[in-house]
Amino acid sequence: MGAGAVPGRPRTRPGHLVADKGDSSRAIQAYLRRRGISATIPERVDQAAGRARRDSRGGRPPSFDPKVHKRRNVVERCFNQLKHWRGIATRYDETVASCQAAITLAAVLMWM
Repeated sequence: MGAGAVPGRPRTRPGHLVADKGDSSRAIQAYLRRRGISATIPERVDQAAGRARRDSRGGRPPSFDPKVHKRRNVVERCFNQLKHWRGIATRYDETVASCQAAITLAAVLMWM
C-alpha cells in the first residue's frame, strides 16, 4: 500500500440508475445530477401535470428510455423468484459463504 492510501474497499459510483416512479422526486433527480449519475426513472402523472400547469416555467420532462426501464423488470422478477426460497427470504445463513451458496443453488435450480 502506497503512502496516503486508505485501506478498505475502493469507493465506486454507479454510472446509471434505473428506478421506479416512487423515486422520481425533484430532490432525488437533483442529487443524481450533482453526483454525475444518469437516471432512467418514469415520471409520475401528478408531476407531469404540475409541470404542464406551470407552462414554460415547468421545465422539460426528465429523459426516459423505455427499453432500459423494461430490463429492470427482469431483475425484479429474479429477486421475487429468489424470495420464494424461505432460507434466502428470511436470511437464516450466518456466513456470507453459505448465503452465496444458497443463492447460487436457488438460481441454478430456477434456471434448470
